[in-house]
Amino acid sequence: MQLLNTLYVTAPESYLRLDNDTLRVEVDREARLRVPLHHLSAVVCFGHVNLSSPLMHRLAEEGTALVLLDANGRFKARLEGETSGNVLLRRAHHQALDRADFVLELARTVVAGKIRNQRQVLQRGAREAKLDEESARLDRVVDDLAASLRALPGAVDLDMVRGIEGEAARGYFSVLNLLVRPDRRELFSMNGRSRRPPRDRMNALLSFLYSMWMNDCRSAVEAAGLDPQMGFLHALRPGRAALALDLVEEFRPFADRLALTLVNRGQLAAKDFVEREGGAVLLDGDARKAVVVAYQERKKEELTHALLAETVPLGLVPLVQARLLARHIRGESPAYVPFASR
Repeated sequence: MQLLNTLYVTAPESYLRLDNDTLRVEVDREARLRVPLHHLSAVVCFGHVNLSSPLMHRLAEEGTALVLLDANGRFKARLEGETSGNVLLRRAHHQALDRADFVLELARTVVAGKIRNQRQVLQRGAREAKLDEESARLDRVVDDLAASLRALPGAVDLDMVRGIEGEAARGYFSVLNLLVRPDRRELFSMNGRSRRPPRDRMNALLSFLYSMWMNDCRSAVEAAGLDPQMGFLHALRPGRAALALDLVEEFRPFADRLALTLVNRGQLAAKDFVEREGGAVLLDGDARKAVVVAYQERKKEELTHALLAETVPLGLVPLVQARLLARHIRGESPAYVPFASR
């Protein structure tokens, strides 16, 4: 199983060094953790974390990704060894990008998967709402998202697809506050989605969770032998993992669900966030660790994969989806089917 083989380092000023065949994490010169290198597929560092040069070389030799994120989870850099994967698959992947009809259909599919999962989040919230007025508001947006799904097949270019996705996202985030417990809304209200930087506590939490999903999706894409830079929905830009951004779209509502769970259960408080000059809001160090633990626990939950007709731990679903995408790109399956929540 590949659920627990990503090491997340959140403690500020940690020092990571190579200790024979293990990775040793030190804080204030005291060893806090030792992990055998063969147990790891990735090491993700948040904020100011120090690493020894021998460790970096060994991670590259072992094919273990080293990912550097800022304190809020924004991507900064990734160290990798030699590129692996099937060169014929990558060639087919690059050729697929020259087929406008293929690109458009896959972009529609990616957006449809995201909107369907957003609808599931709001439908559950409408069923659990205590006030009829709030349930009705949620139901209206659920209907609007259904209309967006119906509009997607008629989108004739990528700009139209992105426009439908953007409109759906605005509607979705306009009512997400209603899924927060009433006694917690003042602390965790959000006025739409703000990213760079997040301007409130809920946006800070969502950005942090999205960054972890993004890292897992990029790793899944690479494990499947695809080129993470060559996306279909997201425009190609230097240094941008566009395909990983495509894949993560269907998983964003899962991050939203976890954020709502952490907030509604009182596992995060106002003191767990700090506001920086300029209005940026960030999770503090201890809170980041708590969210990482919750994320790792959520990845263990088993869900039914409709296409495979079997249960799969949530943490393995990105890898399954990346492989299904690779099959579609190779022409072995007629369509790519996003993962649907239940």
